[in-house]
Order: sequence, then C-alpha cells, then structure tokens
Amino acid sequence: MTTEMKRRVAGVLLAGGLSRRLGGGDKPLLAAGGRSILQRVVERATPQVCSLILSANGDPARFATFGLPVVADSVGGFVGPLAGILTGLEWVGRNLPGVAWVASFAGDTPLLPADLVERLLAAVADDAADLACAASGGTSHPVFGLWPVRLSGALRQALVEEDLRKVGAWAARFRLATVEWPGGDNDPFFNVNTPEDLTLLRQRLR
Repeated sequence: MTTEMKRRVAGVLLAGGLSRRLGGGDKPLLAAGGRSILQRVVERATPQVCSLILSANGDPARFATFGLPVVADSVGGFVGPLAGILTGLEWVGRNLPGVAWVASFAGDTPLLPADLVERLLAAVADDAADLACAASGGTSHPVFGLWPVRLSGALRQALVEEDLRKVGAWAARFRLATVEWPGGDNDPFFNVNTPEDLTLLRQRLR
C-alpha cells in the first residue's frame, strides 16, 4: 500500500460490544497467544491507515496502553457497530479534514487481512462504488468496510430517525463493492464470540 493511499483512509476499531456470550466485559482485552486480541487487531490495522481511533463506551482508561483516541458512540443506547462506524465518520470529519474514507475493523477479529484496506480501495475504484465491504467463503462481513466520510449525515439520519441497526442493510442502500477472501479453517475474519472460539483462536495461534 502506498503512502498516498494511506493518507486517504483513517481507521476505526469497533470495541463497543457487550460480549454477552463471553459473560460481559471487554472481549478484545482477552489474551490469546501472549497478547490481547485487541493488540493483535491494532498491529494489523495500524499499517493500513493514516490514523486509528478506538470506538468504545465506558471508561476510556482501560484502553490507555494502546495510545489511541478512545471515542464513545455519538448515538446513545449501545445500538451496535453501525453507531461505531458513525462515530468514526464524524470524528474524522471534525479532526482529519483531508481524509475521505474510514475503514472499520472489528475488535474481536485478530487475524484480519494485512491487505484489507488496499483491496477495498481498489474495489471502490474498479467498480465505481460508493463503499466496499469484505466477505469470506461466501459470507459477508460488512463490519469490515470502507466508508466515505461524506455519508456521515445520511448514516446519522438512518440511525436516529429510522432506527436502522444492521450494517449490511445500510450498506445495501448504496453502490457496494464486495471483496472476497478464502473461508474455511484459515478464514481471516474468524472472530471470538464464545469461550469455544477463544480456545480455537489460542490453538490457531500456536
């Protein structure tokens, strides 16, 4: 990925989930292979963007060791990842006026592709699309997306006035490019939702 490409894209790490299936708490801070899940996500995401923020609610001090801006949802009520994407778009619009795109990364997916943003940018250009999302093994992963900052107002309206909650449903309103990765045992979008997933991740990292 070129420096010029990186200058066009900031990143938002979505770490605001409630982790109910893991008993609550901050799922991305769980350890796997000697490092937290979130540390692994940060290491893979940072080289792909010009700036990275963490979207999370509650006390930001628990993420202090990462040295990233921690931004709470700009729409209250724990309404899901779409609120985190909106938060990223609005934060970038206020703080990084030269940046046109926000890439979103799930905070519980530590094996995400190192070429994610590069391929999403290429897909937007090739398909003359408004935005792009990832997929693997035929399954869409809209939380891993590339979103134009110019759509922040439209997203806020959908969240606040229409009560829209699904990332895929919002993305489908626009010209969407989908970029496919292999699935199966080496799926880079494997995420940790349950204790069994955490065990499997630890096995893979060995």
